[in-house]
Amino acid sequence: MREDDESATQRALRATCRGIGTEWKGARPVGLQQTMESTVKKLEVTYNPINERNTFTNGDFMTGQVTLEMGKDCQIESLFVKFKAKADVTWSETYGKTTVVYHSKEKFFTMKQYFIQSKDSKDGEYVQLVNRSSEYSSVVAPGVHVYPFTFQFPAQNVPSSFKGPHGKIVYSLEACLSRSMRPDKKESTTVNFLSKADLSDISALQTPQRMSMDKKMKVFTSGSLAMEVNLEKSGFLQGEGIKVVSFIKNGSSREIKPKYCIYRKQSFFAKGRRKVHTKELIKEEGSPIPQKVSQTVTQVIAIPHDAEPSILNCNIIKAEYRLKVYLDIKFASDPAIKFDIVILRGSQGSAGLPPSYSAAAGLGPEAFGNSAPAPWNPAPPSGNPAPPAWNPAPPAWNPAPPSGNPAPPAWNPAPPAWNPAPPAWNPAPPAWNPAPTPGNPAPPPGNQAPLQPSSVSSPLPPSYGTHQLYPSPNDFSQKKF
Repeated sequence: MREDDESATQRALRATCRGIGTEWKGARPVGLQQTMESTVKKLEVTYNPINERNTFTNGDFMTGQVTLEMGKDCQIESLFVKFKAKADVTWSETYGKTTVVYHSKEKFFTMKQYFIQSKDSKDGEYVQLVNRSSEYSSVVAPGVHVYPFTFQFPAQNVPSSFKGPHGKIVYSLEACLSRSMRPDKKESTTVNFLSKADLSDISALQTPQRMSMDKKMKVFTSGSLAMEVNLEKSGFLQGEGIKVVSFIKNGSSREIKPKYCIYRKQSFFAKGRRKVHTKELIKEEGSPIPQKVSQTVTQVIAIPHDAEPSILNCNIIKAEYRLKVYLDIKFASDPAIKFDIVILRGSQGSAGLPPSYSAAAGLGPEAFGNSAPAPWNPAPPSGNPAPPAWNPAPPAWNPAPPSGNPAPPAWNPAPPAWNPAPPAWNPAPPAWNPAPTPGNPAPPPGNQAPLQPSSVSSPLPPSYGTHQLYPSPNDFSQKKF
């Protein structure tokens, strides 16, 4: 194509390409795409693990950072990080020559934090953590830029992370960069979440279960069978043993053997249809019971430590467990009793929280969260001028000696040898709160004294890290738009 035949638009494009150092060939600029990609060299979103299992639970704070590497100066319209949770179900079925796809999704929450936001943006239906101490420029210089953020997991009942054959429940972080006349650039990562059990289910999970059945034998076996099975409760922790007590009356003409099976049942729902997937996890058997004998049998079945917790609080995905107790009889159908059981997550420390126990539930550590203040982080006494208030002299639990024993016992001298003043473990100043380092004569305002233990289950938001290009934010507040 000759230059005389070019339209005004093509001549303008040619001039634009020359201005940015690219070459125009035919109907498209060569090297323009490479130039666009070289402007944004890297966009990445990461978060900071809080425990060895790299899992979070209700109320936990999650901190992280969005890393942006630029090759040259760039005008950015918006840069934000999105924290969201959703369930998604998909499967297909074939009817003759027609294939029907069943799909459904459920959103639990969406939260965003903007680092750079356009003035014309109308995105306001979220809870945003506002950083008042620093503002980020929309013109980003070449180099590596780190934008820290923090989010808090909802305290309400939301399901755990899950992945099955026809659906999944995903918690994810997504960073999005928008520029004028450019496609948005996005990067994401998933987060593992384990939900706490719903407190409203405590009484139901602790209720004993009992079921019975009778069966009359036919054809190859004569007589009858009777079985009654008892469970202490229906809620169990990962790794806990299920005590199964069965009274079996073998009135048949054959020897029988009690057997046990725990299996998982996953249900997926979409467009009024249900897809079910089952899998056996444990199979055990007891000792044979001779014919015409009645016997009480006790069997303890251990739940695997890695068994996925039950999911009962999602509308389109259910993960349930059942215990099947049945009698194996040769040449006859096996009579069976099935119990619905709930598997709860086992002991697992959370961010900044020690293991906790629910005395009312009796289900063991961390089954239902932490409702009491953390006892392992008390505020140290100021300067320790006198013995602590909890150890007066004489102690309330050590009254005066009775009349028949005028001298105090040898193990309680005054003052006690184990309570010097000040105690050896609390020197002044304490070893864990040293004086400010040189170059920082005054401690920061936010570090005057250790924080008092909170009565809520979630810790305070961790402080952000620093970065050479931008000051670290240190002021948090939650604001609804």
